[in-house]
Amino acid sequence: MTFTPGDLVLIVDRRGRRYLITLEPGASFHSHHGPVTHDAIIGAEEGSLVETTLGRRFRAFRPGLADFILKMPRGAQVIYPKDIGPILVETDIFPGARVLEAGTGSGALTLALLRAVGPKGTVLTFDVREDFHRKAVRNIERFVASDPNYGALDARLGDVYADELDVEVDRVVFDITEPWRALHNVERCLRPGGFFCSYLPTVPQVQNLVEALRDGWAMVRTFETIQRGWTVDGLSVRPDHRMVAHTAFLVVGRRIVKRDE
Repeated sequence: MTFTPGDLVLIVDRRGRRYLITLEPGASFHSHHGPVTHDAIIGAEEGSLVETTLGRRFRAFRPGLADFILKMPRGAQVIYPKDIGPILVETDIFPGARVLEAGTGSGALTLALLRAVGPKGTVLTFDVREDFHRKAVRNIERFVASDPNYGALDARLGDVYADELDVEVDRVVFDITEPWRALHNVERCLRPGGFFCSYLPTVPQVQNLVEALRDGWAMVRTFETIQRGWTVDGLSVRPDHRMVAHTAFLVVGRRIVKRDE
C-alpha cells in the first residue's frame, strides 16, 4: 500500500531515531540531516528509503500504536506501551466489551482500549481537565481516523469522584490519583465478575487502594512490569545499559456480589 496525502508516517534514520509526520503535498520535514520533502514519500511503498536534500537516507513506515503513543502530543504523562499490554491482558479486554476509563490524559490507553474492544465495543472515558480532554480526542482522531476496526468512543468531561455514573460496563480501568474515592461508582457500574484495574505510581496509593478493595472484591493483586532490551551484534550479546524500569504499579481485582446486593 502506497502513502497518500494525510497519512501518518514514521520516518527512521540509520541510528534508529524516529520522527512522526502527517503527509502534506508541498511540505517538508526538516532535520539536521537536511529536509525530506513529503512529495518524496507520497506514492512510495511502506518501508521505502527516502533521501534528504543532503543525501541522508530515512526509512518510511506507517506508525504502529506504540510508535504513535511515544511520539504523539501530550497533555499529561502517558501510560507506556510496556504497561498497556499487561493492562489489556490482565483485565481481559475482549471484542465487544464496554469499558469505563477515568483519567483519559493524552489518550494513550484509550487508543489501545478502542482497538481491543473492536467495532462492537465501547470505551467511555472521563477526564476532569478540559485541556487534557481536547488533546486526547485530537490524538485519537489523528490515529484512528475513520478506521472501522476500532470501538465507539464516548469521551466526556467529568469527575468520577463526585459524579454519579449511570452506565453498565464489563471492565473499569483507572489512571487517577485516588481511585479508592471512586469505588462507589465502580461498584455501581461494573457487573459482578468484571475486572477493575488501577495504574498507580507510588506505594502509599497502592496501600490505600488495596485496603479499600478488601470488601466486595476478590483476586486482588499488585505487580509492576519492567522492560529491559538487549543488544545483539554478532557474538556480542548483552543487556542494554538503559532500561524502562518502574513506571507504575498495576492493581487488579474482580468485583463480587456483596451479601446485601
